[in-house]
Amino acid sequence: MAYEKRDVDNEKSSMIYILNMIKNILPDYIEIIEKRYNMLEIISLLEPIGRRNLSNKMGLSERNIRTEANILKEQGLIEITSEGMNITKKGKDTIENLKYIFKELKGLKKIESKVKEILGIKRVFVVSDTIGDKKLVLKLLGDAVSNYLNEILKDGSVIGVTGGTTMYHVIEEFKAPKQNFHNVIVIPARGGVGKEVQYQANTLVQKLSDKLGCNYKTLYTPDSLSENAIQSLKNEPSIKEIIELIPKIDVLIFGIGRADKMARRRGLGEDEVRYLLEKGAVSEAFGYYFNEQGKIVHEISTIGINLEQFKKLKHVIAVAGGEEKTEAIISISKLNKELVLVTDERVAKKIILKYKEDVKNEC
Repeated sequence: MAYEKRDVDNEKSSMIYILNMIKNILPDYIEIIEKRYNMLEIISLLEPIGRRNLSNKMGLSERNIRTEANILKEQGLIEITSEGMNITKKGKDTIENLKYIFKELKGLKKIESKVKEILGIKRVFVVSDTIGDKKLVLKLLGDAVSNYLNEILKDGSVIGVTGGTTMYHVIEEFKAPKQNFHNVIVIPARGGVGKEVQYQANTLVQKLSDKLGCNYKTLYTPDSLSENAIQSLKNEPSIKEIIELIPKIDVLIFGIGRADKMARRRGLGEDEVRYLLEKGAVSEAFGYYFNEQGKIVHEISTIGINLEQFKKLKHVIAVAGGEEKTEAIISISKLNKELVLVTDERVAKKIILKYKEDVKNEC
C-alpha cells in the first residue's frame, strides 16, 4: 500500500512538472485546461446548470460556454439536457484525478503549507475562490471536509457536529463513503441555536447520519441555561444519554463564528455585544468567546462539549469562509494544535498578509 501511494505521488509530481514545462512554452494551453477543469467543477457542484448561469459564474460569453460544453460532452465528461448540464461519472473521476494537480498549479498547496506553518496546526485545506461566488465557495468547503472526513473516519467513532450556515453546506456536500459505518454515532456538540431549523445542529446530525448510514442522537435544549436548569436537565433520560456520549466524541466538525455575529444570533443586546468587543472578543465556539490570543473573555452556560475536552481532541475539523473571519480563525487555532482548518483562498491569503504585517511591526 505504501508503494502504491508513493507511485501515485510520483506520478502527480511528474504530471505537475510536465504541465509547468508546457506552461512556460504554451501558457494558453494551460489556460484552456484550467478553464475546462473549472467548468467541470462548477457543473459538478451546481448541476443541473444552464449555459447562462454558468456564463455568469465564470465571466465568459454564452457562446464560449456553448463551445466548451460541446467539447466536454463529446469527451463524455458532461451530459446536456433540457434542464441544463450534468456531470458524468467520467467527469467526476477527471475532477478527482486533476484536483491535486490544479491545486499545485494555482499555488494553493504552497498557501496551505504557509498557513499551516503560521498557525502551527496539523493541517490546512484551501479551496479556490477565483470566481468570488459565496455559494460555490461554501460547496467547495463542504466537499473538502467530506473528503477529509472519509479519510479519517473509523467505525465506532462518535462525531460531534455544530450548527450554522457553513456547517449546513458541509453536510449537504458530504459524499456517502464506500464502506459502512453502522457503529458510528453522530451527535450535536452542544444545545441548539438559531431560529432557522435547517441550520440547527439537530437537523444536521440527522442529515449526516443518513449519508453515513449510522445512528444519531439529538439534543433539544436552549442555547443558554442557568446552572440550576442544567443540573435539572441532566436527569432527563434523553439528555442524560447525550451527556454520557459527549465525552466520547473523537471527531468534531464545527464552524468558526465571528464574536459579534454569533452574539447577535444568540439574542444578546447591543450593550452586551459592545461589552464583548471591548473585552477583545473576536471568535466564538461552543458558547465560549475568545480574544485573538485564544483567551476566554466570556462564556455561556450550556449543555455540550467543554473547552478542556476540545483541547484534547485529536480530530478537530474547523470550517470557515469569508475574509471577515480571519481574526476568528487565528484565535481558534491557538486552542488545539491538532486542528484541521478548511477555508478559502482569500482568507488564507489574508492570514499570510496579516502575519507579514505583524512581523514587520515587531521589527
